[in-house]
Amino acid sequence: MASTPSLLSSTVFEAFDKDGDGKVSASELRGCMAAALGEDVSDEEAAAILATADTDGDGLLDHDEFMRLSDQLQEEERLRCLREAFDMYAAAEEETMVITPASLRRMLRRLGSQHQQLGMEDCRAMICRFDLNGDGVLSFDEFRVMMLMA
Repeated sequence: MASTPSLLSSTVFEAFDKDGDGKVSASELRGCMAAALGEDVSDEEAAAILATADTDGDGLLDHDEFMRLSDQLQEEERLRCLREAFDMYAAAEEETMVITPASLRRMLRRLGSQHQQLGMEDCRAMICRFDLNGDGVLSFDEFRVMMLMA
């Protein structure tokens, strides 16, 4: 079971390494991104993406560099999804976006949640559990911590 991630990562790497030389070039990266993700990136964009992970400076990605890039892209996608979820619950408060008891209650009602009958005190109590700085609202960072614990 422990070898599954390694086998999977090797399979993904091999799919990107079209010429089988053990390295992924910018053009291989570009072609696979278009095929796998439906994202058409320019040669310049592919080269820039590759450069962010090319730690040995050879202009190519070996397996380890490729996997670090993959992990980085997955983390960026997770953060993007968390930001979208946060924005659904958040309200503008003094020029910042935060989740307030009122915005939490409003979204729970919209979602038809089992918690839709919760009162403001219930929502305050829910926020209080993850309100790390004690300001009565959840910032994005506090929301991220909460979601990572779930």
